[in-house]
Amino acid sequence: MTRSDFEPKTIVDAVRRAVGTPNGILGLHEPVFAGNEIAYLEECIKSTFVSSVGPFVDRFERMLEEVTGAKRAVAVVNGTAALHACFRLAGVEPGDEVISPALTFIATTNAIAYCGATPHFVDSSLVTLGMDARALAARLDEIAERTAKGTVNRETGRRIAAIAPMHTFGHPVELDEIAATAREWGVALVEDAAESLGSTYKGHAVGSQTRLAALSFNGNKIVTTGGGGAILTNDEELGRRAKHLTTTAKLPHKWAFVHDEIGFNYRLPNLNAALGCAQLEQLDGFLASKRKLALAYERAFADIPGGRFSREPKDTTSNYWLNAILLDEAHAERRDEVLAALNDAGFGARPAWTLMHKLPMFAQNPRGDLSAAESIERRLINLPSSASIRVRDE
Repeated sequence: MTRSDFEPKTIVDAVRRAVGTPNGILGLHEPVFAGNEIAYLEECIKSTFVSSVGPFVDRFERMLEEVTGAKRAVAVVNGTAALHACFRLAGVEPGDEVISPALTFIATTNAIAYCGATPHFVDSSLVTLGMDARALAARLDEIAERTAKGTVNRETGRRIAAIAPMHTFGHPVELDEIAATAREWGVALVEDAAESLGSTYKGHAVGSQTRLAALSFNGNKIVTTGGGGAILTNDEELGRRAKHLTTTAKLPHKWAFVHDEIGFNYRLPNLNAALGCAQLEQLDGFLASKRKLALAYERAFADIPGGRFSREPKDTTSNYWLNAILLDEAHAERRDEVLAALNDAGFGARPAWTLMHKLPMFAQNPRGDLSAAESIERRLINLPSSASIRVRDE
């Protein structure tokens, strides 16, 4: 198909075949409140425990442990706070570097910078949309060396303290290969699972198999607490330290205020946790609805020339947090035309994030070849993905 043959209407028609014609604007990802949300919030308010202490926080953490299989979950105020704490717990210090994808939400990169460390960008996979395991290995082979102080970037002299893959739009990355590279170089692995609650890699919930992982429960996530996040770990001592660090590093005492280090007031309020408990009770239903929607999109785009639907990678189940299509490279320059046509038709479609190295504060950061990430950025379009959307054949 030539450029002149391709029409944005083709994409709009495919979306209509999947979900029908919207009445108004069909948002990108809206929360669903169809369970015990009001009852739990009322219970929380009547208890007067609406801030950072209360039974719903404990219940929410135990529910997360059950859902993910992680030994310890520590609830915090948002996903960025969870990432920041994870990097601190992993030993990231000022002057270090952390390897992360250029194609990510800025929270990943900001959390590295909060530690006084430098984000070092690597390429993404056209299959998973997340960190490319081969690009990571090649980049480390190119610039890294083992020294007495750990793995160092020989070009900058900085220690490489961590690798931070992110599961883009809920699609799991190639965790085994990335973890093997991290072990080979003796570098910590911090899993950014902010978008992927409910996704699995080789039968295990993402975030449950690495030493440290972060979740997000922002209003646009599959499960929301309004604003919230969590740290996952299988190390009991690390879990205890995560709780301590994120609750202002206050030592337990009936009345005394004694803090033994600089901590963070990252505690999730009980009010938010109450909402989260009601949401987690509905997770299986949310996942089933989103999978049905993803399959409808996949069918609608199966024979569409000019673009393809982004399917879950091999050996994974994706929560399909955001459904995505990739235009053919020949039509990449018309991405914004397609976005305009979709939004004009009532579909709240959005592009991928601006790549991190294109932002002014990270423009000079070290990076490898980013050709795949740049291709994805040019071509990707996210489609309405709420669990409440009913497919056309229902």
